[in-house]
Amino acid sequence: MTKDELIEYCRNKPGVTVEFPFDSSCMSFKLVSKFFAFMNINKDKDEISLKCDPWLAVAFREQYEGVTPGYHLNKKHWNTVDADLDVPKEKVLEMIDMSYNLIHKSLKKQEREALSRLGG
Repeated sequence: MTKDELIEYCRNKPGVTVEFPFDSSCMSFKLVSKFFAFMNINKDKDEISLKCDPWLAVAFREQYEGVTPGYHLNKKHWNTVDADLDVPKEKVLEMIDMSYNLIHKSLKKQEREALSRLGG
């Protein structure tokens, strides 16, 4: 997957906003007030960092060379996925969906209800 495809997929999820909270190269994707993905847009690699259940995070790292502990993130809960290596496109999309859903589940009831009215 290309960086543009990753950005488009994340950006089109319901209720997502894009921010640059740290510097002009670190694009972040938020659902309401919580991050679910980060990407360095100035890197040559097509990488994205995603939140993950801890047990799955380890399993993905063992299964794919292109999945490593989250760069500059809590390595228990975050993976960095190099979409140029051995991770199939469908699996990358699934990981993005999992990250988004983890954050969605962690939102307050009121925030989830507001999102559902938006189609999310």
